[in-house]
Amino acid sequence: MSKQYQFRFIHIKKVSLLAILTCLLFLGNLQFAAQGPKIKFKEEKRNFGKADQGKVLTHVFVFQNIGDSELTIKKVETTCGCAAALVSDKNVAPGKKGEIKVNFNTRGLGGKVTKYIYVESNDRSQPRKQLVVSAEIKVPPRPKIILDHYNLELGLFLDSEEVRAQTTIKNKGERELKVNCSHRNAAFFQNGKEVSFPIKIPAKGEKEIEIRMPPRGKTGVIREYVLMRSNDPSRPTLSVYLSGYVVNKKQLKELFAKYKNILD
Repeated sequence: MSKQYQFRFIHIKKVSLLAILTCLLFLGNLQFAAQGPKIKFKEEKRNFGKADQGKVLTHVFVFQNIGDSELTIKKVETTCGCAAALVSDKNVAPGKKGEIKVNFNTRGLGGKVTKYIYVESNDRSQPRKQLVVSAEIKVPPRPKIILDHYNLELGLFLDSEEVRAQTTIKNKGERELKVNCSHRNAAFFQNGKEVSFPIKIPAKGEKEIEIRMPPRGKTGVIREYVLMRSNDPSRPTLSVYLSGYVVNKKQLKELFAKYKNILD
């Protein structure tokens, strides 16, 4: 093979390789250009600043389809107790805009709070977008109920014996706490006297109450709960669970006989 022929052969190979690379680059650009639907939000975070507890804060997140084909919003969901709703059509043409309205309920919340909203779409590059709302929630002076025990283990009771349990109600708030207790057949006592409801507990104070239930008259497991309703806006209803076991005298004697050596 002559040198001239070799030169032409090498030149043709270089030109062919260059052509292939150019085609690949062109195809890549075409693929990049065909981007499909693409969602873009005007803003992805909203800080409401300081807000009074109990208010419902509202914000509308605006988005646009900056892609070249129709954008479909598949789902808008929250994991925070906020209410979020798509207020525009779920199908958004290229260049068009849509809106998502978020209602942030601050009831029962306090301090710095951040909540999240998730938007799912057919945007392949970002199929699940996260939106954020936050606020510093001011809590007004209020009563705050705390119980020393929410589950009371009663142990063993005779079937002829009155069931009794004690719990302490504390007020950790800045305003007077008012509490009402209810149970289908329980009575409530304080310092040996039957309680007159509501129980009033001053700020930073506490009161111990005794729960009394009439004799069961039958053996077996005790599973009861006492409902407590108060003027604490964040915890207006609480339950105190009581559990134990009722035996008759015969069963009690058998238990003592069985475990006599251990007791001695």
